[in-house]
Amino acid sequence: MLGLETLTTTQLSTWVQQAKALAYQGQVANRIPQLALANPDLFAVHICCGSGKTYSQGDTDSVFSLMSAIKPFSLLYLLEQVGPETVFQWVGIEPSDAAFNSLEQLVADHGRPRNPMINSGAITLADKLPRKDASDRTQQLCQWLNQLALCHLNLDEVMLASVRSSGSQANRAITQYLTQAGYIKNPEIALDTYEQICCLSGQVEDLARLGLLLACESKFIKPLHRRIVNSLMLTCGLYKASSQYALRIGLPIKSGISGALLAIVPSQGAVACYSPALDSVGNSVGAIAFVEALSQGLQLSVFG
Repeated sequence: MLGLETLTTTQLSTWVQQAKALAYQGQVANRIPQLALANPDLFAVHICCGSGKTYSQGDTDSVFSLMSAIKPFSLLYLLEQVGPETVFQWVGIEPSDAAFNSLEQLVADHGRPRNPMINSGAITLADKLPRKDASDRTQQLCQWLNQLALCHLNLDEVMLASVRSSGSQANRAITQYLTQAGYIKNPEIALDTYEQICCLSGQVEDLARLGLLLACESKFIKPLHRRIVNSLMLTCGLYKASSQYALRIGLPIKSGISGALLAIVPSQGAVACYSPALDSVGNSVGAIAFVEALSQGLQLSVFG
């Protein structure tokens, strides 16, 4: 019986080298000046098993902003706070076949965000986080995650300043449309909160520890909420490439444009990667290649 814990250091090294060799095909994100400075040759992986066993390789000291890899956790937090019935009045559960920051999709859907893993859904949920201002909301989410996952996330102020300086027109337009459609009450706070939570930063180990919240039973998280988040990561977590990788990898995965990537192996553990060079959809080339090799090599797909 294969599984995450049967991984050998030889396999790990081989798959990391293969992934690094493919990463050059991607390009570092340039829409945020600070992200554009990332070294495309960096590669880090950390695997946490439910048993406590860990594997680590590469540039594991690298600190990076989670960007969209935070989205499953703002969803998890709100599911725990207000429950699924309320959350899914705000956002849908449908996969998107458009870019993650598509205004056209939102307009076609009459202002209802298609799912929580794309920007319109995540900005809507940022509007619903408790506390009155963006900094308090971010701090509370960060503290909750650090406490529960025993990780060390911090707000990267330099990255946040860079995000603000780039003044994302797409996200502003999305926020405006969501407000007009009645899905957002306070557009300024919603967008500010969204930008701040995306700038929560850590190392691959921190991201893998977060993943354990979704992978294994915990007395702090309801099993239903874990299942919901994992399902949406599987169908929506890699944007319009999600169905392709559900087929090839068969795991709940979420990426971020920093090069962060988190894969959940339900009941076994979590795999976190950092490799900044992205494909045209916005997913890390190296990280996807590594997780695909790992999943196929150890037969990890949830579909057997």
